[in-house]
Amino acid sequence: MENVAEKACELKKTFFKVFGPGAAPETVFAPGRVNLIGEHTDYNGGFVLPCALSYGTLALGRKRSDRKIRMYSHNVTHLGILESSLDDLKAYESDHFTGYVKGVIWAAEEAGFVCDTGMDILIWGDVPNGSGLSSSAALEVSVGLLIKTLFSFEEMTQPQIALLSQKAENDFMGMQCGIMDQFISAMGKEGHALLLNTGTLTYEHIPLVLEGAEIVIINSCVKHSLVGSAYNDRRNECETALDRIRKAMQDGTLAFPASGKLPEGLCELTPDEFEDAAAVLKDEILYARAKHAVYENDRAIRAAEALSQGNKELFGTLMKESHASLRDLYEVSCAEMDVLTDIANSKEYVLGARMTGGGFGGCSVNLIKEGYEEQFRKEVGEEYTAKTGKKPLFYACVPGDGARVIKQ
Repeated sequence: MENVAEKACELKKTFFKVFGPGAAPETVFAPGRVNLIGEHTDYNGGFVLPCALSYGTLALGRKRSDRKIRMYSHNVTHLGILESSLDDLKAYESDHFTGYVKGVIWAAEEAGFVCDTGMDILIWGDVPNGSGLSSSAALEVSVGLLIKTLFSFEEMTQPQIALLSQKAENDFMGMQCGIMDQFISAMGKEGHALLLNTGTLTYEHIPLVLEGAEIVIINSCVKHSLVGSAYNDRRNECETALDRIRKAMQDGTLAFPASGKLPEGLCELTPDEFEDAAAVLKDEILYARAKHAVYENDRAIRAAEALSQGNKELFGTLMKESHASLRDLYEVSCAEMDVLTDIANSKEYVLGARMTGGGFGGCSVNLIKEGYEEQFRKEVGEEYTAKTGKKPLFYACVPGDGARVIKQ
């Protein structure tokens, strides 16, 4: 994103043009994210290692004297002002972006944070939709922080904003995502990745220092759509696998894990514990899905250690292993993404490349040796276009801060 404060000032003028004169709006920003490793572990109680990006969503809003919610997106201006009400917080097929806005307000009210008036809200973002860089989470978290600011919900914490945003996505929008996207959008730190235990919500900010290497994101320009896709199927398959393992432990067929407790998520199992339990699954698909979750969790832990030690070669190797698992075991890659990562991983100056995000398109994340970015963009771009007919987009990865109020 260009300078956030400058863009916010520009949008403030637009806000008055759209909604008319009155009190100055509050302005907040929430970033998108890239997940470095730890994919599809977040709803399995495992570790993830994302970082917040420098681009995201700006939300401007002010209170009204009635119960109307008027919403305007500066990204899709042809839609004009879309109107709803605090008395009609329901999801409709015609909602467009407003479903996410209403969903967060609904989730907040369910938690006791009741908005006593309506709002005028303007949204603008530069996270590409369908890229797998969490444009929806950035929108949700920005709305959560906006209503906290407008209604002085001082007891609403940043982690709680993330949880409310996840609830909106799960229960209002029907997308059974984990907590990672919303949590990193709320809790990111400039220059750092975040190692998050999604089972306990404990976390550690890890300096993203890769001396002699840099991270580049590539948009495959294959747009993914997770709601109504195989994403929810993968979650259900993991839940079925976990249920079979837990039942086998309860009836004595399997020994309890080293923790002495029934696992609440697949990622509480070590790879060895999982392999001991695999026989009770009795299904190749369930085995593959569960194996990915358990081994990917182990990779995320090892990758964080590698990052802390500056071991970029190991980090790159783990990235390659992650993509192979997502492709072969979890089956959430696609032909174009496999071409893209194969091309990148064939370059001697690339340490590792993998798909990132929910899958079925979107972006890859690439760890390359410093000084090769221009060559990387040219060679990978040309080869990918020649093989797929699609022109990829390249983004710099600059780890930024999490959601924040923009003072003007």
